[in-house]
Amino acid sequence: MFAYIKGSLEMKLNDSVVVEANGVGYKIYMAQNAIEKAGNLGEIVKIHTYYHVREDNISLYGFLTSEELRTFELLISVSGIGAKSALTILANIEPHNFAIAIITNDEVRLTKIPGLGKKSAQRLILELRDKMKKLELEEVAGEEEVSKIQVNENIQEAISALQVLGYNKKEIEKAFEKEDMSLLSIEDIIRKGLAILSRD
Repeated sequence: MFAYIKGSLEMKLNDSVVVEANGVGYKIYMAQNAIEKAGNLGEIVKIHTYYHVREDNISLYGFLTSEELRTFELLISVSGIGAKSALTILANIEPHNFAIAIITNDEVRLTKIPGLGKKSAQRLILELRDKMKKLELEEVAGEEEVSKIQVNENIQEAISALQVLGYNKKEIEKAFEKEDMSLLSIEDIIRKGLAILSRD
């Protein structure tokens, strides 16, 4: 319903902000670290939003980047992970690090997040890797062009991580054509890829 809300940052609360746009004050729930980074009171801010509807509650959840929003959507698609739990996870791990943890089966990194035990971490990895495999199969079925980039193990894992964050393989490979990624770590490849993709 709302892709994002852009307006004046009027209030910062413990679990939410209030943004005024066109005379309406929107209460938007956010992770604590995102609230801190959102800006100063009175500044014009742009908050990516998720319109969350349940039988007993309608809420707006907000994010500073589209990657955070995409990660939130992935998290709440996993059985047993609700909106508040997803915000707690986002408050304790950056989207690119979360994506790396998923594609490398890194349970240890995930279980360092408060409230996320071993079974929950295993479920996250299992369910999200299954979603990734389905996405990759759909993209392969629709592909006609041959990739122009040289792919090593780090680049392949970075591509998978960026797919977790909502980018399709074709646009990732197009972004990677602009830079030599062959000697970079997975994390550096993802950071550089995100910088290019956010400009395009």
